Amino acid sequence: MNEIVKVSGLRVAARNEAGVDVPIVHGADFSLNKGEVLALIGESGSGKTTIALALMGYARAGCRIVGGSVRIGDVEVLEQPDSELAKLRGRTVAYIAQSAAAAFNPAKTIMQQVIESALIHGVMSRRAAQAKAVELFRALALPDPEHIGARYPHQVSGGQLQRLMAAMALITEPALVILDEPTTALDVTTQIEVLRAFKKVVRDLDTTAVYVSHDLAVVAQMADRIVVLRNGEIQENSRTEQILEEPAHPYTRSLLAAMKPAARQDATGQKGGRVEEDLLLDVRGLEICYGSKRVVQDIDLQVRRGATVGIIGESGSGKTTVARAIAGLVAPSAGQVLLDGQRLSGTLAGRTREQFRRVQYVFQNADTALNPQHSIEEILARPLRFYHGMRSAQRRRRVAELLELVQLPASLAKRRPSELSGGQKQRINLARALAAEPDLILCDEVTSALDTVVGAAILELMADLRRELNVSYLFISHDISTVRAICDEVVVMYSGAKVEQGNRSTFQAPPYHPYTHLLIDSVPEMYQGWLEETRAGRGALPQIVASTTSAQLCPFLARCPVRIDGKCNKVSPPRVRLDKGNEILCHHSDSELRHFDELVPAMAVSG
Repeated sequence: MNEIVKVSGLRVAARNEAGVDVPIVHGADFSLNKGEVLALIGESGSGKTTIALALMGYARAGCRIVGGSVRIGDVEVLEQPDSELAKLRGRTVAYIAQSAAAAFNPAKTIMQQVIESALIHGVMSRRAAQAKAVELFRALALPDPEHIGARYPHQVSGGQLQRLMAAMALITEPALVILDEPTTALDVTTQIEVLRAFKKVVRDLDTTAVYVSHDLAVVAQMADRIVVLRNGEIQENSRTEQILEEPAHPYTRSLLAAMKPAARQDATGQKGGRVEEDLLLDVRGLEICYGSKRVVQDIDLQVRRGATVGIIGESGSGKTTVARAIAGLVAPSAGQVLLDGQRLSGTLAGRTREQFRRVQYVFQNADTALNPQHSIEEILARPLRFYHGMRSAQRRRRVAELLELVQLPASLAKRRPSELSGGQKQRINLARALAAEPDLILCDEVTSALDTVVGAAILELMADLRRELNVSYLFISHDISTVRAICDEVVVMYSGAKVEQGNRSTFQAPPYHPYTHLLIDSVPEMYQGWLEETRAGRGALPQIVASTTSAQLCPFLARCPVRIDGKCNKVSPPRVRLDKGNEILCHHSDSELRHFDELVPAMAVSG
């Protein structure tokens, strides 16, 4: 085969405050043949993105490439002057970033931006570039490929925007495409659509690609070979099947283990099941409106003392809105929230300091949740002073205890958030909530911004704290694997409605609500070929017309593969309790859902 990329002895260093270069990539060596997809995987800080950027002759601010060779075709990238690198980037090497929303200009049409690189590099005329763009839109399974280019970025979904960024990268037919965590920010159901589109177009165009990720299950669907990185050093470089079936390095084995969260014991010491403790939180008939639009409706849920309840759903399902209403950050339009049987005010202004203390919120993004101007000691001292009136000496002792509680060294107290890793910042986020000594912690996607290994460590820490402190959690997530592993009770939301609820054991095997079935089927499995095997998100649904009456129809109607014409589109679905104990919002019976795959009509398979 024809070798396209050859990396030899690549070294990258970062300059510290003392002006000393600290190595962050230590002599990386690998190569790619024409049409091959190579994955770079590892934790945050492993050097995978740094290496990927070096393939374009680029180093981020504060970093520089200090040695080695990067050859693409006949070009020695690291010897090129800036003027030649400008010609190479976007033409010979193209880059697909993690956040498409940040990559697009909101003031220009999609077509203007997709063809821009082709025009800058002079590879084709405007008319030819537009025709090529439409071909790519079609190949990437984008809706209305002839006209989507006339829209602006805000007029398409996140998954569509991610595919449009791929079209932008591929339009110049580059020798190498770099995909940097391109599906990490997407819901699992959207991710599967994007992965299918990426894989098809990469194979059809015989594209040579480097795929950067921390998710081995995703990488297994895309990559021919995998390079495993840790602390800037290559630990293993093998064929994908070798890595998945017989990893040679202990670190690779730890990555595989972190991808499969083990079911954790609940507060009673039993796996699964309801924690038979006093009722702590009781949410009844919760409804939330933004103006005239109802975004959450008829939500009932309970959290018992020492238990973990998970709320799962895609972006826009209403799960975070429910958590914010419990915290008093969003005022309900109907329903009530009770803590130990006492009704909580819908607004912060109506709550007491003691009620604030008992319910704490841990936000998804620790970067924005922690004040960058304050030291860790100041951040943790504030709730100690506010809730407990602690004086300076007592506060310092308690800050040290809190850091120990979240398994961080006391020496971090004098640092600022910018000096900590992502996992360390999330531990500080959790420690700040614990400083109040709460009864309930609302955890909003607390591991979604973290890599697999760090996220697994945070979940283990939360489980330890739950056992030690008997604290309760409401755990908001879009990752059903994590929720099934750590939560005693699971609530599934779709489009503002609760479509399923049950204890952990009821989510281990069918029957499920059709939406829950889609969520579970969309989680990548750790083997090659899963993407081709799964039926999730495939094909076109049979035509069905929704009733125009005032009936509150099933929120999942438009996407449900087992909807019943004449019933689902005309009558409100009942709440049904299945034999195994979970409750669903659906017209289908227990026995029908046990044979879900037989209910799904034969659909045209795309991609």
